[in-house]
Amino acid sequence: MATHRNFKNALIAFVVPLPSIIFYLYFLHQNQDHSLCNLHPLLLANVVFFLNVNVLFWFIALLQSSHWLIGLYWMVIPIMLLHFYANHPTAQTQYNQWRSRIVMLLTWIWSIRLIHSYFRRENWQWGVRQDWRFTDLSHQYGKKWWWVSFFAIYLSQQVFQMGICLPLYVVHSQNKPWNIWDFIAIVICLSGITIAYHADTQLHNFISRNQKLKELGQPMVPILDKGLWCYSRHPNYFGEQLWWWGLAVIAWNLGQGWTFIGALINSICLAYVTVLVEKRMLSQTYRTEAYKLYQKTTSVLIPWFKSSSIGKDKKT
Repeated sequence: MATHRNFKNALIAFVVPLPSIIFYLYFLHQNQDHSLCNLHPLLLANVVFFLNVNVLFWFIALLQSSHWLIGLYWMVIPIMLLHFYANHPTAQTQYNQWRSRIVMLLTWIWSIRLIHSYFRRENWQWGVRQDWRFTDLSHQYGKKWWWVSFFAIYLSQQVFQMGICLPLYVVHSQNKPWNIWDFIAIVICLSGITIAYHADTQLHNFISRNQKLKELGQPMVPILDKGLWCYSRHPNYFGEQLWWWGLAVIAWNLGQGWTFIGALINSICLAYVTVLVEKRMLSQTYRTEAYKLYQKTTSVLIPWFKSSSIGKDKKT
């Protein structure tokens, strides 16, 4: 039964983006004078997103009673947007061929890293579970959840994801010679990807060890405070934010600083998610006290040395 479900979900995952892929291939073969090519790329991208993701994904979620697809495609949609922006007839390529290629390479690395982390966490299975926050919301809204979910998950995701991906559009719509700020932005992006990868790997290893201890009937380790997690309570979130802020620096360097709004919204959302995660950690009785101490000694996001305030409090 589990194998059948895994195969079915894998098939759904591969089939569901076909409307966007077919549109993209059709669009590539149109003459530049075609009416579609005269529409603004951001408008076209939003229309396709609404129809393929908001409507189709939501409909599938209602049938399956699970919103797992949106979690998976969070890591794929930026790649699809990037290639669409890069191949739109209005794309500017006079000075930015190298910038475009490097951003494309970095985005693929970011996506592959997240996809690997996702499937490793899900034991290499498709659609086993939806995001726990969606489950909490479904309990909160009850019978209304079937229609509330369209706005709470899909429509909000469109605003959110189209916003943070604005720099991918800017890279292909503005011409400017390469300069030092491109190099700085690339270093920020690479640092974010690297930090997030190592933080997720350390978290995965910690969870796996605790699972083995649980199976053996032994006490589980309450918190992870080793490696990057010694300096930040959420180094994976920190790395993810660095990635998006790095892209925002590229857009700012191209004269489109207003696109910082996407990275800013991402930071605000992750701050809210951080609050939810920490509440969840504190609600688990076997780790409550240890996590309270962890909160007092360790930076919430930006990696920093442990606080010595606990020791001072004890002396006084």
